[in-house]
Amino acid sequence: MKEITLNVEGMSCNHCVNSVEGALKNAGMTGKVDLASNTVTVQYDENKDTVEKIKETIEEQGYDVV
Repeated sequence: MKEITLNVEGMSCNHCVNSVEGALKNAGMTGKVDLASNTVTVQYDENKDTVEKIKETIEEQGYDVV
């Protein structure tokens, strides 16, 4: 498993946390949102997933990965 931390704009509440973490889980990844730092730390299988896929999964929820 590999881990990456991304800066994400637009998250402000528990709904945001659940939305992002749930989408990542549905995609087969483990994500942890930190609202205080506007980051998402994702653990993923580099043989199955890419950083681009992670970004797309987050952006599909309406947030901007910067």
